[in-house]
Amino acid sequence: MISVGVSGAPGRMGRLTLGIVASTDGLEVGGLYAPGHEGEDLLGHTCSADPEALRGCGVIVEFTNPEAAPQNVRRWKSYGAHVVIGTSGYDAGKLAALEDEWAGSAQRCLVVPNFSVGAVLMMRFAELAAPHFPSAEILEMHHEDKPDAPSGTALGTAARMSKAREAAGVAPHPRGRELASGALGADVEGVAVHSVRARGFLAHQEVMLGGTGEYLTIRHDTTDYAAFAPGILLALRSAAGLEEPLTVGLDSILGL
Repeated sequence: MISVGVSGAPGRMGRLTLGIVASTDGLEVGGLYAPGHEGEDLLGHTCSADPEALRGCGVIVEFTNPEAAPQNVRRWKSYGAHVVIGTSGYDAGKLAALEDEWAGSAQRCLVVPNFSVGAVLMMRFAELAAPHFPSAEILEMHHEDKPDAPSGTALGTAARMSKAREAAGVAPHPRGRELASGALGADVEGVAVHSVRARGFLAHQEVMLGGTGEYLTIRHDTTDYAAFAPGILLALRSAAGLEEPLTVGLDSILGL
């Protein structure tokens, strides 16, 4: 039986994870950490504002916010738990810090930019295609309540595309001059990333790659949070058995 703690339980992803754990054989709810929600009932379980509520959990899922997550993750590690990070904002700098923190640990940390299997495949396809096109841009679109930009998926995609392009000797080309700041998007490791936050969207990403006389578009759309459930379940069941102390993405677990 895997005892699962959920940090950031009241959020959309926290609630989804709680429902998955409560309804899956072999998993049990070990505790809910939710600052500002002390004593609140959530799907029949009680939230706690005290992080000690998660001590003793075998796996802890981190779903708070980019500012709180690094400190929380260090705390969960000190509790002896394996950690699955679903919080956005883990760019190259934060991932490097995580690698140092978890080096040599018997515990495992899994960073998941996106729990959707379709999104994982989209990122992999973009990585494979990136060295073959001189132009590469990412457009990511999310609901208006998403607090951070770019999304973790966009950051992860850009990092992987950049690494593949660098290995192939493909350098970014000049893209003109902005007449309004931000018009050309954010430069994420040499890949332009544009973020949209608007009502009507859930989670969407389009990777645009251009060459002479052609362009390739790789797009993934999430229309329901249920799309994340298989990936969350896979992460919870696989975390303890990962080969390295730090793993980024579901790719290796899926055999990609």
